[in-house]
Amino acid sequence: MCAEFAGTMILILFGVGVVAQVTTSQDGALGDHDSIAWAWGLGVTLGVYVAARLSGAHLNPAVTLALAVFQGFSWRKVLPYTLAQTLGAFVAALVVRVSYADLIAAVDPEHTIATQGIFSTLPGNGAADVSISSAFVDQVVGTAILVFLVLALTSAWNNPPMANLGPFVIGLVVVAIGMAWGANAGYAINPARDFGPRIASLITGYGGAMRDQNGYLYFWLPIVAPLVGGLVGGALFKLLVDDHLTDPDEEQTEQVTPDGGREAVGEPIPEPQDQHQPQDQHQREAQPAAR
Repeated sequence: MCAEFAGTMILILFGVGVVAQVTTSQDGALGDHDSIAWAWGLGVTLGVYVAARLSGAHLNPAVTLALAVFQGFSWRKVLPYTLAQTLGAFVAALVVRVSYADLIAAVDPEHTIATQGIFSTLPGNGAADVSISSAFVDQVVGTAILVFLVLALTSAWNNPPMANLGPFVIGLVVVAIGMAWGANAGYAINPARDFGPRIASLITGYGGAMRDQNGYLYFWLPIVAPLVGGLVGGALFKLLVDDHLTDPDEEQTEQVTPDGGREAVGEPIPEPQDQHQPQDQHQREAQPAAR
């Protein structure tokens, strides 16, 4: 829980922080959409590096739920992980709120919808005319993409990134989602990422934090839709990839026999072990998520 709290806090410090910087800067002098996408992705990468060894660095309730349903993650840890992630996001958002208080007050002294998007997502990013149903579908699709790729990149049998590069590649996944799926609903793709900062903004002056720019109650959508999307992504990965993978240590080589048939030959060659060093029986496999 400490690791999930810390990792998610790092993620939000960079993610919400960059949105605050861009939103409060004059004429985009301190950033634009691309800088937002890159900072969110780097925030995911750094958060995963912080938490991966202790908790697996889920950093996202949608990922935690998908891992419990499809990858055997302990159900008794789902709620504690979710609470830790949400609290980490809440604390990080408070830090950003206090640090950027003067700049926010300068551009939006009434704390309106104009700067509410610093902390939480809105349909059409608070400007474009996007329906609730379109925003819901967008969040399902975006989170499904995230979870599908997280599982693909962390499966030990699926040729994952080596040399501890997994967190970096997963950060690139979040950058890509931000650049391709950010228009309809701000790519929350993470219930903790949205709800924690939303509560932080609500208690610090944003009275309309639970509603969108049209006055509709909106806080539930970036919670429910990503959870649904995580299950969709997890199910698709299991159906299309995971069920067809085999343990490389159990694979056998085939050769063509004189009659044109095939037969298995040889046994898997074990990797050499240093007899002077104890073997590490605990494979460290990060299963993070993002934003």
